[in-house]
Order: sequence, then structure tokens, then C-alpha cells
Amino acid sequence: MKLFYSPNACSLAPHIVLRELGIPFELVKVDLQQHLTTFGEDFYKLNSKGQVPLLQLDDGQFLTEGAIISQFLVDQAKRDDLLPKINTLSRYQVLAWMNFIASEIHKAYSPFFHESYGEQTKAVFTEILNQHYVWIDQQLTGQLYLTGNNLSIADIYLFVVTRWAGFIGLELTHFKYLTSFMQRVANRQTVQDAIMAETE
Repeated sequence: MKLFYSPNACSLAPHIVLRELGIPFELVKVDLQQHLTTFGEDFYKLNSKGQVPLLQLDDGQFLTEGAIISQFLVDQAKRDDLLPKINTLSRYQVLAWMNFIASEIHKAYSPFFHESYGEQTKAVFTEILNQHYVWIDQQLTGQLYLTGNNLSIADIYLFVVTRWAGFIGLELTHFKYLTSFMQRVANRQTVQDAIMAETE
């Protein structure tokens, strides 16, 4: 397998999942400004969306969208701890979090990484993010992770996008349970290895 990524992008989430699962893979860095891979390939020819992550399977097929890639990887590895079995309520609770993070958290950071958005728009999304983090902090009360005391792909996804708060100057340290959650995930060896690999 090959995972096409860009440093500090949402592609870090499936990257961490791959390491949690112990699946052999190759990392391919993508310059999203030039739309070129490390090997000089036109990234648009691989993914017409021009976005990471992109997963290339051993048979040459491609899969896009980080949340879907993470689900696919876990199902292929048959790891019920990161995503419970199909037809169980606990599975859909994890997927509900995946959907919330994708639509409400991930997208709310977008204006901060596009020059076309003005300061007024960014101020609106700062407030939106704060409101969401108030709620998330409440949900983490009395438990280690989003759906209880076991790490899931939703926790990995939340960790990755919430790291962006540091890039935009969004202060989150007053959220006691969220701060503990972020440190807990950051302390995992797989997470540290993934971040290190993407900074080399």
C-alpha cells in the first residue's frame, strides 16, 4: 500500500491508523502547492480532487477521503478495537463521531488555511470551533476517549484536526478533558512515529 500525504494535513489520521494496525505501507509526500509527488508525478493524474490523503492499494486501485480510508483499513485488518463490528451500536457511535468531526470540526478550520477568507469570517469560525470544543470537552468527562475508554479511529481523527488549533492561535488549554485527551493520544508511540516520519 501507498499513502499519499502532506505534512500537517488530515492525511496524518489514516497514517496513524496504518501504524496502529501494523500494516506495511509506503509514504509518498505530496507538494499540494505544486501538485507533485516526491517522485515528480502529477498528483492530479492520481487524484483528480488534488487532495490528500490518497491510498493506493496493492492491486493499483485508489481510495480517497481520510475518514473512509481509516474505516477501510480497520475493516481489512479485522480490528474491532479501533472500529467495532458491523451491526453493533458501538460501531455506529464511532461513525457518528467521524461524521461530526468531518462536517463540523474539520471543515470549520478551512477558512484559516485559505487566503480568500477575511478576518471577519475567521472570527465567526473561531466562535463555531469554540462552541464545538465546549461540547466535546463535556462528552469527554469521565472517560478517556470519545466513545469510552478504548481508542477508536474517531479519536485519531479528532486529534489530528485539533492539532491545527496551534497553527491558528486557537487556545484550548482551558478545556480540561480535551487537553488531557490530546496529550493521551500524543503520547502513543504510533502517533509520535507518524509525526516524526512526516517531518523527515
